[in-house]
Parts: sequence; structure tokens; C-alpha cells
Amino acid sequence: MDNKQDVREFLMSRRARLTPEQAGLAAGGRRRVEGLRRGEVATLAGVSVEYYSRLERGMIAGASSSVLEAVARALQLSDPERSHLFDLARAADGDSLAARPRGRRGAHQVQRQSLQQVLSVITDGIAVVRDQRQNILATNALARAFYTSVIGDGSGMPNLARFQFLDPESRNFYPDWELFAGMCVAVMRADAGRDPHDREMQDLVGELSTRSDTFRRLWGAHDVRSHGSGTKRFHHPDVGELILSYEELVITADPGLVLMVYTAEPRSTSAERLRLLASWNAPMHASETAEGRESSPR
Repeated sequence: MDNKQDVREFLMSRRARLTPEQAGLAAGGRRRVEGLRRGEVATLAGVSVEYYSRLERGMIAGASSSVLEAVARALQLSDPERSHLFDLARAADGDSLAARPRGRRGAHQVQRQSLQQVLSVITDGIAVVRDQRQNILATNALARAFYTSVIGDGSGMPNLARFQFLDPESRNFYPDWELFAGMCVAVMRADAGRDPHDREMQDLVGELSTRSDTFRRLWGAHDVRSHGSGTKRFHHPDVGELILSYEELVITADPGLVLMVYTAEPRSTSAERLRLLASWNAPMHASETAEGRESSPR
């Protein structure tokens, strides 16, 4: 992931999707470019054509917040897109997440007891900790039962992006597969912009781009979004369709990690099916816990 190339392609793609009419400009005669011209964006942003051209060539280092805000307004960027533009600018200035002191964690190193306790007390919902590379790092009991298709036999690190694009079972688990695919890539794009020197992310993007035409197409679109909150539809192999609300919570003690919690509307069919899934998992989990206590040194 090259910062200048990312800036260039992001700005060009946002400019191409915005028509003169949407920007409040006269369309004029025949246009040789899709969307707005560079000069039109420069006029809307209140900067010179030469300066905006430099930005669109990826030379964004040193751009002031006021200029970035003006460009964001001119291109009518959404809040996640605006944040992405600022992240790209910070990366160009050497102020990305990768450049900041922090305890970068490996994919299996979420071991703080307090965080594990938080997950364990969430019993009516699905709780998952993931990193910016879409690795599932920790789960509660219900999440382990819910994500059986993703976790598999537990021999490797579960990764939501690899499951989405490389496992045929994902098309059954995600009835709205195309929607989920777009969301997954857009979230990864936003995360990559915050930490462009993340070698593991680069390797993952390279792997998925090589093995999935859909991923490669979506990655090239440069769409970004935050996960935030909303509703998703799943089809679990054991209990059938589930319609769940989700909330994404940033874990401030571990930069780059988020807690995803899925819940069902009370007294709904999905809530009944989640309870059924939890009841099927409870005896096995309780047995495993008891065995662990018996085998531990006293």
C-alpha cells in the first residue's frame, strides 16, 4: 500500500463520482472526464488548480486542516471518507498509527483478564474482539457457537475477511453476501489508511487480491466506511435465519482493537433462536470449564 498512490486514487475516485449538477455547477458542453474536472474541484475548495493537482498526485504531506476540510466539502465526502482523507494526510506526514508508540499485539495475544471477564458476562449477545486485519482474537461462549463456520476446527486464526472471500460457506452464512463483502472491504480500507505500514495488513490485502476477483474489484473502488451500528441478517447452519443488531465499541486500552456485540430484538424469533443456540452450547462449555478446573494445579 503506497500512500501517494492511495491518495491519488482516492481523490480521483471521489471526483469521478460527483457530477457538476450535484456540485451545483453548470454541466456545460461535452466533457472528456467522468465527474468533475480538477479545476472545478479546486474552485469549489478555494485553492489553485496547481495546488489541488499536487494533492491529487498524492503530494498531500503538509496540507493544512483547513485545506483538507475544504477539499472534503468540495467532494462532498461522507464522515468516514473525510476521516480517511485526514488519515492519509497524517500518514504522509509520518503521523500514522504505525509511527506512534503503542503495544502492538500479535493475533493471539488478547489476554487481559479484565477484557476476558467483560466478554464472559455478556451472555445474551454475541461478543467478539477483532483487530484491524479482521482477525477474531477473543469471543464469548455464544460467539463461539455462532461463528462455528468461521472458527472451523480452531487450528488457525479465524479471519472474517478470509472467510468472506475465500470460503464458499460464507455465501450461506451471509444471505446478503454482496452487501457484507462491500462492508468488509470498506472497513479494511479505512483501517489500512490509519496504519499504512502494517505489514500483516499488506500481506492480507495481497493474498485476497490474488485469490478473489471480487475483493480486488472492491479494494480498487477505494470506498471506506466505519462499522458503527446497524442490523445484519445471518443464516446459521444449526438455527437458521437470525436478524441481529450490532454495535462496534473501540477498546481504548488496545488501539486497533474493537469489540463487536450482536443482539436480537427481545421476544423476537431471532432472540428465541439465539437462546436455543446458547442452550446447546452451555453443557459443552460447562463441561470444558469443569475439566479445566480439575486439571489445574491446586
